[in-house]
Amino acid sequence: MDSLRISDVRAAERPRERLFSLGSASLTLIELLAILIGTGTSRRDALEVGRAVLKIGEGSLRELARRPVGELVGVAGMGRAKAARVAAALEVGRRLGAEESAPGFPIRAPADIHQWCAPALRDLAVEEFHLLTLDTQNRITRDQLITRGILNSSLVHPREVFRAAIAEAAAAIIVVHNHPSGNPTPSPDDRAVTRQLVEAGRLLDLPVYDHVIVAGDHYFSFAEAGLL
Repeated sequence: MDSLRISDVRAAERPRERLFSLGSASLTLIELLAILIGTGTSRRDALEVGRAVLKIGEGSLRELARRPVGELVGVAGMGRAKAARVAAALEVGRRLGAEESAPGFPIRAPADIHQWCAPALRDLAVEEFHLLTLDTQNRITRDQLITRGILNSSLVHPREVFRAAIAEAAAAIIVVHNHPSGNPTPSPDDRAVTRQLVEAGRLLDLPVYDHVIVAGDHYFSFAEAGLL
């Protein structure tokens, strides 16, 4: 049986009309993608193109967000403009998730750190190293990007981390970075960076409470593992 095409659907039941009448939450992922894509081709409509796009991510938006935009361009019926719209929408969604965490968030356990950082870090294709500054009640006062790229002891220097922490008048700090591989196990460089930061924190009387590695929905905490 052939897939239903937008042109075969009554106007009142088409994705855009349903969005206005019932709200965006009533639409399927494929229908939402079809609205972003806008138009299809003479051989496949926007719903069919959206279905092909979602297939790249194996039915998952998070997996789709990890794919390079070039893969979207390669889908028949897409092209650069439509691929850019879909990629931009996925990035807006990622930033919305990150924005939901507001300063003042209290840290009681490593799971709280993961809850704060995961929306922004878990789906990134490159490593980012973040500094969380805390007040005297262990509430986050700022989440600051320190470096982006491959994490090693030469790229993450204590000077950069503690300069930012002192500027924020932090009572203590937590550092966080992500593993795009999905494996939270710390590398030798992760361990070396952590040792350097902890030692520098002791000298400056500005304690490092934890170093958390975010890997998708999983995390590794140096404090929890007794490695600080």
